[in-house]
Amino acid sequence: MTAQAATGHEGTDSRRWWALAVIAVAQLMIVLDITIVNIALPSAQKDLGISDADRQWMITAYTLAFGGLLLLGGRLGDLFGRKRVFTVGLLGFALASAIGGAAVTPAMLFGARALQGAFGALLAPSALGLLSTTFSDPRERSTAFGIFGAIAGSGAAIGFITGGVLTEYLDWRWCLFVNTPIAIATAFAARWVLARDHVAKGRRIKLDLPGALLGCTGLLAIVFGTSEAVTRGWGDWLVLGSLGLGVVLLAAFVLVEKRTDHALLPLHIVGERNRGGAALSVGLAMVGMFGLFLFLTYYLQVIKHFSPVMSGVSFLPMTAAIIISSTGFAARLMTRVPSRNLIAPGLLLAAGGMAWLTQMKVDSPWAAMVLPAQLLLGFGMGLVFMPSMSLATLGVAPNEAGAASATINSAQQVGGSFGTALLNTIAASATATYLASRIASDPAVQAHGAVHGYAVATWVAMGVLILAALVAFVMINHRPAPGEATGVQGGAEPAAEPAAEAAGGATAVRALDGRPSPREAAMADVKANVRAGGEVRTEAGVERPPTD
Repeated sequence: MTAQAATGHEGTDSRRWWALAVIAVAQLMIVLDITIVNIALPSAQKDLGISDADRQWMITAYTLAFGGLLLLGGRLGDLFGRKRVFTVGLLGFALASAIGGAAVTPAMLFGARALQGAFGALLAPSALGLLSTTFSDPRERSTAFGIFGAIAGSGAAIGFITGGVLTEYLDWRWCLFVNTPIAIATAFAARWVLARDHVAKGRRIKLDLPGALLGCTGLLAIVFGTSEAVTRGWGDWLVLGSLGLGVVLLAAFVLVEKRTDHALLPLHIVGERNRGGAALSVGLAMVGMFGLFLFLTYYLQVIKHFSPVMSGVSFLPMTAAIIISSTGFAARLMTRVPSRNLIAPGLLLAAGGMAWLTQMKVDSPWAAMVLPAQLLLGFGMGLVFMPSMSLATLGVAPNEAGAASATINSAQQVGGSFGTALLNTIAASATATYLASRIASDPAVQAHGAVHGYAVATWVAMGVLILAALVAFVMINHRPAPGEATGVQGGAEPAAEPAAEAAGGATAVRALDGRPSPREAAMADVKANVRAGGEVRTEAGVERPPTD
């Protein structure tokens, strides 16, 4: 057996690394756009007359449409080809960004942000699905997902920097306009470097429209109810009704998915404990992280009086920490240690960063308060993103890669949308309670009240991250397959054959490169892939659904 056959390089597209560049740019644009508007938000709020209660819709409108439609977007990629859906998503994103930059009313801006989210929902699962099907060799896969994870984690912080520069030296509208040329150029590049994967009409499965309707409206109702609690309170009938309706619709969604032959979300995808655990852990992590970005932006600009550029630059340490953690540690360790040994400690490190921020005061210095917290958050989340993204599509049949990709993206975006709404509500309520017993007209009192609200919400975010770590530790049990660290899949026969066996044949002589002999590899493969009772599995912890 040749080395090529062992490692799975045969038939790989020579343009795959150019494809990674295109996918990475698209992913960076998606993640960056979620937070680039955070820096621009104070300026946009003043320019368009947006109220404090409604300001969060500039973020929530995007993440809600994104998260609510991701499952549908992922399934469309499975049905019509990911390259086609990827390109349509890019062009639509460019158009929506141009409309948002030209907005003259809050409603127009919020609508454009929702439209951006809808096209992003086409783009994101196709990007992750293309990445998963392009890189199958374990070594290349860990490198590709390391880059992808670093972008997913650091793109948010890069958005703050870009947003600061554009807002201060141009105008807040350029935080939206900037997407248009990037998306158009990426769409043209995708046409040339991405492999064609068109699905013929005769092979397309029926689209699960009832599931799409129930799933999307259920998520919408929950996030809307949480957002309205800012001004109405948690006991208001509209808030309770929206939350209750959302729960009922999502329960109906699960029942429909169990009974349909062509489910929007095949339940075995999330039912597998590693994929389900990764999605749930990432979703909970985003509940805390997105709310934190909103609070830190206002803390730095409104309380500490940082300029937009300085606010963006202050997020650079977290960006660097995520990149170093993701590409320097997680990518190297993913093929050597159990996934939960990366994800759970990473979430605990991030929770430690949140705990540090709960002590923030109006006069807290950035270097002593914000910087240490950012470093802990960055190093922690760098250990979370990449292995979680890889687990999301590991062992999934090619015809379900879009749905699996959409699951992890949905968890991320719905968690971010829900977290922004929830933590904004908690912070606003805590601030209102603080000001109720004090002289609310005093600017100093208002500043202390705002920071008190941020601190209370950060306590909640810390608790959510600890819960996410517990979920990851309990649910995720994936271990690297034999030979994965060296790129030899499943203990496959190495290229260099050992010359002979030791006298008596008791012990096989190892190849010159130190890899095990065929006998040792076969025994390791059997031990790793046979459950108690003799049931054989294709890889540790993963049941592969049938392919087309």
